[in-house]
Amino acid sequence: MSERPWLRRPSVLARQALLLYAALIVYGSWYPFSGWRSLGLAPFAYLFDPMPQYLTAFDVLTNVVGYMPFGALVVLAVYPRWRGPLAVAAAFVLGALLSGTMEAVQTYLPTRVASNLDLAANTLGALLGAAIMSPATGALLDRGLLRRVRLLWFERDHAALACLVAAWPFATMYPAPLLFGLGNWPRALWQRFDTTTQDALLTWTPPGWHVGAWPALAAAWLPDDAWEAVITTLNLFAALALASLPVRRHAPRVRLLLLFIVMTLCVKVGATFLQSQSGLAFDWATPGALAGLVGGTAGALVALPLRRRTRAALAGVALAVALVFVNLLPVNPYFDVVLADWRQGRYLHFNGLARWLAWIWPYTVLVWLAFVVEQAWLRRRTKRV
Repeated sequence: MSERPWLRRPSVLARQALLLYAALIVYGSWYPFSGWRSLGLAPFAYLFDPMPQYLTAFDVLTNVVGYMPFGALVVLAVYPRWRGPLAVAAAFVLGALLSGTMEAVQTYLPTRVASNLDLAANTLGALLGAAIMSPATGALLDRGLLRRVRLLWFERDHAALACLVAAWPFATMYPAPLLFGLGNWPRALWQRFDTTTQDALLTWTPPGWHVGAWPALAAAWLPDDAWEAVITTLNLFAALALASLPVRRHAPRVRLLLLFIVMTLCVKVGATFLQSQSGLAFDWATPGALAGLVGGTAGALVALPLRRRTRAALAGVALAVALVFVNLLPVNPYFDVVLADWRQGRYLHFNGLARWLAWIWPYTVLVWLAFVVEQAWLRRRTKRV
């Protein structure tokens, strides 16, 4: 019965996740996208190079593991048109093509080295990921406990929101002056301007809007720990409120949200431990941050009985308010010590990706919320007509 063709369903979420993960691979392989040059080598000359003299098991393992999700997502994305060995073969070929292209382009990047060993490790990773996922594809997408739980606990047609929520724990990895203080690229952009450019821009705004005195005024309202508690509370509340939107009311929503918090903290601890030179995995756990964790969790649990549109609106407001203060509050001078302890040189592409994800995540969510509001307004207007 479970093998009937009409019971096999494609997964839109798997296809979107595959495109997103492929984009992350491109970003990580070509970062920092600068200094392009030609050494007179053919782009695929690396295929015939000798084995690299300096390599570690950790580097090989990283390349294998990095492509395993890609192979697994290919198997899920091509289902049900291609299944079993055919899907595994497609993942193997696509993994080899993607990795081969990434390595070929790295020939023209001064900070990267094209390697046939990386190609072999990446292709092996795609093959392993596909082979592991292939037997479970039907149970995950068509039948079995996982599909029943997914349909029983989660609403359908929330693939974009699921991707945004899944990206939030990884957006919190990179060090921030305030825990979960994402979206501070306007401050970074402003600080890159010289004083002449800043003064020229300020002449176009009323004197009362000038930002020069705002950080000191805002900082005077509350002590540093209190501000960190506020920022952490607002951002955590927004993330949890968004995570609760696709969850059905009869699902164990409280346990799922608590699991989401635990997963986020595990990602934060793991990234801090790997990248911190001193090995301090909990240096972000200040009194203000811990208070914010409690406040954001409590606020999200209190808001759970509210309607979905109300929770979405509250999440948008919390994000907007947090963005204002994240970009206005002065940075604690001790934050430079935290950045100095962070290994900027190790996995430069990893650090760049983590920073960009932290910069753009809140704004992407606000754009998605605006799109949802627009679609709801258009549907309501169509019904009236």
